Amino acid sequence: MASPSFFCYLLLHFSFKVMTSYAIGTGKFRAILIFGDSTVDTGNNNYVPTLFRANHSPYGINFINGLATGRFSDGWLVPDLLASGLGIKDSVPPFLYPQLSDQDVVTGVNFASAGSGLDELTTAASGVIPVSKHLKMFKRYLERLEGIVGREEASEIVGESLILISAGTNDFVFNYYDIPTRRLQFNISGYQDFVLQKLQTAIKKIYDMGGRKFIIPGLAPIGCIPLHRVANLLSDRSCKHDQNTDAVDFNVKLKNLLTTIQTSLRGIRLKYGNIYDPVVDIINNPAHYGFKETKRGCCGVGFLEVGPLCNVITPACRDASQFVFWDAVHPSQSVCKIVARNFMDELVPSLLHFSNV
Repeated sequence: MASPSFFCYLLLHFSFKVMTSYAIGTGKFRAILIFGDSTVDTGNNNYVPTLFRANHSPYGINFINGLATGRFSDGWLVPDLLASGLGIKDSVPPFLYPQLSDQDVVTGVNFASAGSGLDELTTAASGVIPVSKHLKMFKRYLERLEGIVGREEASEIVGESLILISAGTNDFVFNYYDIPTRRLQFNISGYQDFVLQKLQTAIKKIYDMGGRKFIIPGLAPIGCIPLHRVANLLSDRSCKHDQNTDAVDFNVKLKNLLTTIQTSLRGIRLKYGNIYDPVVDIINNPAHYGFKETKRGCCGVGFLEVGPLCNVITPACRDASQFVFWDAVHPSQSVCKIVARNFMDELVPSLLHFSNV
């Protein structure tokens, strides 16, 4: 008999197919390409020398057969849900996967690395892959793609790919708030501008290599992650207001930057992915979305467990679907489904119908 996880996978896959059939009927992305951090890494960190991995139990308890794949989640991530919903493939494999097939390459891969950032200082001590090196991996990917389908076809595939860049959170968490390395050099506004300049450079390099259709998510409410809430013991572990305000300010700047880039690069389409407002609404109105717990993660006690600290000694709760957060930092699969659905409804249609010629 097939496992419950497998039936959950089939139901999830079918629901996304139905939800997006209106978009697929008039056009289709050729592939999906992912850059960023742990919110979108489907397993690249399994193949680099770092402790920041999620290839162990209880990660993946709601994935197929309860398999821990390196995803920092109880199950599927937004890239997987987008790829499945768009009819591209069932999930997005990590580029560093040793058995990556030609078909995987043709339909798109994932360059993201958990713990990564746009600021190279963010990854200096962790051993994970900064976004600047994701771009070098992308170049290697293009070389392999051209070897499979030829240069002209490869160019068409990349130009008609959905490109997701989800990065920036770790730069503020690791380099500004928790370890104030960059705070000695920048005020918050200055560091926001510094990170956004790095993002602009990354977008331009991907554009120069053929990328045209982008979703760029903003920052989530950083002050509401359980790891940061634990510091507010005297205020019932409330969100850290100053960090959330910083995230809002960053997102305003990001939206303005994307408008500027779109007017300066011919044939590019950039869509801002609003993460902040939906997650805040989920946290403020959990029952409306079917959640019961908003302040701690499902793994262990829920305030410190992440990566190696989320393990068999700190087992997961009974029902991760009732938790907004899976561990002390990352959203549960249930939240990823809401975010992916929003992207599908609000952003994907205009990208599908956009011609970059």
